Amino acid sequence: MNKPEKPVGEQAMVLQVRKIGNSVGIILPKELLARLKLAEGDKLTVVEQPEGAFKLTPRDDLHERTMAIARKAMKQYANALRELAK
Repeated sequence: MNKPEKPVGEQAMVLQVRKIGNSVGIILPKELLARLKLAEGDKLTVVEQPEGAFKLTPRDDLHERTMAIARKAMKQYANALRELAK
């Protein structure tokens, strides 16, 4: 009999939290590192999703800088934006 294939995006991978020196970390298998296009020393962004799920993505410094500029502009022009939203 053929085993039913899991739809893309629903493949489960179990990771174990371990003590690493004085910290706690997760060891990522090389298959996951390849899929995320990560290497040692890279940073991840963790975003909480609905229903308690979490999304891991490689950190994008350009996106971070862009968001910082947008937040600054929204703070500076908060009153004007509030009026425009009416």
